[in-house]
Amino acid sequence: MANENPDEAWAAYMVEVGLRLHRLRTDVGLSQEVLANRAGLTRNHYQLLEKGKSTPIKAANPQLKVLASLAEVLNVELSDLLPKPEGIAVGR
Repeated sequence: MANENPDEAWAAYMVEVGLRLHRLRTDVGLSQEVLANRAGLTRNHYQLLEKGKSTPIKAANPQLKVLASLAEVLNVELSDLLPKPEGIAVGR
């Protein structure tokens, strides 16, 4: 990711977050709808997060509160949702 522009690096990072969400959700046997409901999200919002998107063409940038709610429902540490931010520009 080091040679990517910051927007591409962020998009790739959020895809990885989405993959982690998907894996953790399926590991505990929850549907997208049930997980979203328990975390206080709509199913559509959660689906976009699993895709790493906030809209069909824009990379997600979820609030910390959303990530903390998802971690709580999944019974994991917040850090389990987040890959190392290699190549992500700090302060953008």
